[in-house]
Amino acid sequence: MIEQIVLNCLEHAIPVPVFMEVPEKPPPEFLVVEKTGSGRSDRISRATLAVQSWAGSLLEAAELNERVKTAMDDIIELDSISACHLNADYNFTDPTTKHYRYQAVFDLVFY
Repeated sequence: MIEQIVLNCLEHAIPVPVFMEVPEKPPPEFLVVEKTGSGRSDRISRATLAVQSWAGSLLEAAELNERVKTAMDDIIELDSISACHLNADYNFTDPTTKHYRYQAVFDLVFY
């Protein structure tokens, strides 16, 4: 499952908790991995994943986002990953709750 591969990669690369959903009692800094779409053709799988970087300030969220992008650049070293491309990244702060977060969206090719 591509979500588990990405989650494991981020856990090893960045010393913050990584989840598949926002925890009930979130720590000060954490990541959330979410698959937003996928497909398969000729036994080649593709997926689009969003990685949200949550932190106590907008600057900390942006810095955590940069660390996510670096870690995802290195994910192609895994045998099961053929390609990883940054689709977009942006400020994703919730204006009503003021929970600071960035989101980076990646397109992956894997088998």
